[in-house]
Amino acid sequence: MEQNQHLQEQTTTTPKVNPNKLKSYLAQVESEQNLPLAVVAGITAAIITAILWAVVTVATGYQIGYMAIAVGFLVGFAVRFLGKGLKPVFGIIGAICALLGCALGNAFSVIGQLANVADMPYLQAFGELAPVLPQMITGSFQPIDLLFYGIALFVGYSYSFRELTEEELAANVVD
Repeated sequence: MEQNQHLQEQTTTTPKVNPNKLKSYLAQVESEQNLPLAVVAGITAAIITAILWAVVTVATGYQIGYMAIAVGFLVGFAVRFLGKGLKPVFGIIGAICALLGCALGNAFSVIGQLANVADMPYLQAFGELAPVLPQMITGSFQPIDLLFYGIALFVGYSYSFRELTEEELAANVVD
């Protein structure tokens, strides 16, 4: 009985990829890419995660570097989900937006902490501190931030691409 099953497994052929179906499917997938929507998704995710970063920082009183990794992941996921991209430009968008989210997260954190110290509303603090914000951010920057920003860039880039599953490929390119 085991030998018959083993023989059946040996005679089962590996599915063959149809080059015409593959070409057609890849053209369809590429047509679904949406670069403008990827940019909007990346920027929106960067702003939302920056606000969350600031809320966590102000609430805890600590700058948590791991937030940068979360920014990279969420930005990359948003770019992938809405942009549906396969090309490297989608990864670049994810990386740039992740960096933007990290910088904004730091900026919003500084503003939030100073608003608390000065006992003023956040929007008022933002309006008053916006001109000196670059100096404040560079003053609060730590060398370890480079590590977390680098990881955020990597994660933002890596998670920005659409993944084609084996099931998708099998259903669309195999005879």
